[in-house]
Amino acid sequence: MSDGGFTVLDGTQLRLLSLPLTVKTPTDSNSAVVTGAYVIDLVESEASSSLFGVSLPENLKSSALKRAVSGKYDVAFFRSKELDADHASEVATNYLTAIADELKYDPIVVSILDGNTLRLFLEDEDDFAMLAENLFTDLDIEDKGKICKGQMRNALVNMGVDMGIPPFSEFPLLNDILKKHGAEGEEELGQAQFAHLLQLVLQDVADAVAEKHVIVVQNIKIINGTKLRTLLADEKQLNSVIEKMHQEKNSLESELESTDIIRGFLEKKGKELGMPPSEANEAVVLLYDAIFADVKSSKTTAKTDDDFRELVKDILEKFAEQLNVNPVYHSSEY
Repeated sequence: MSDGGFTVLDGTQLRLLSLPLTVKTPTDSNSAVVTGAYVIDLVESEASSSLFGVSLPENLKSSALKRAVSGKYDVAFFRSKELDADHASEVATNYLTAIADELKYDPIVVSILDGNTLRLFLEDEDDFAMLAENLFTDLDIEDKGKICKGQMRNALVNMGVDMGIPPFSEFPLLNDILKKHGAEGEEELGQAQFAHLLQLVLQDVADAVAEKHVIVVQNIKIINGTKLRTLLADEKQLNSVIEKMHQEKNSLESELESTDIIRGFLEKKGKELGMPPSEANEAVVLLYDAIFADVKSSKTTAKTDDDFRELVKDILEKFAEQLNVNPVYHSSEY
């Protein structure tokens, strides 16, 4: 699904594939069987093709593969195991479904650069004039009213993915475009000259990415409550989390209310449960404040273990509900 300038890869795209997958033996093989490694490569290639060519993170593939063969094979052993066509198709379907599930828990956010954003700037004279002026001003650090042609590279870097410019590392053709227009060297340009050169460069970049779209993986995590809802549905996992909170509660010699103890635990370890890190941004702090204010208005103490369990469950359910309605986007650095 898409969200503004981003496309969110949450497994939906994979679930639209025709299932179950059919695994056929390689055309250059006379064998009626394939290896587990062949099945793994086939599924990962199919998944990547359906996700705009994005390479799946190793940790995601590892978790998905463990789920797909769990209870039947050790993953290392599975790679060398020989499978007939029916068995291979079953495992392939399970693996692809597991990848989709992992993406549901931990979506990948990408930007698809196709030239449209750049064209919007180029087609609106006022917007383009403002863009060129702002870039020129930022680059004219000595306030001379002139900058060298070589600064055009920095202008593109400053525009970045949000404005439709792919990173140089992922789109080397940018170097050729700059060279084509002589946008290198120490020759100085005034603001009008810079704007004219920028227009030529951006037009070529827009044409280039329109011909071959550039997919950029964003450094963004989305917390949508899926992992938290899975925890709430698994009584064993939920009991384990509540027991850890109990231990923390018993280890504290303060007169903190149960809600304060639970909040402290979630702020420290909530990320493992599928909660957004409290330090990610102000929106997360406001979310914590709102939920705990709501809970405190009706429940502030838990006299028995059952009371404490219900309090924890109530709080986690409120978080899951709010995150489902308003997912939290934050930097992957947290």
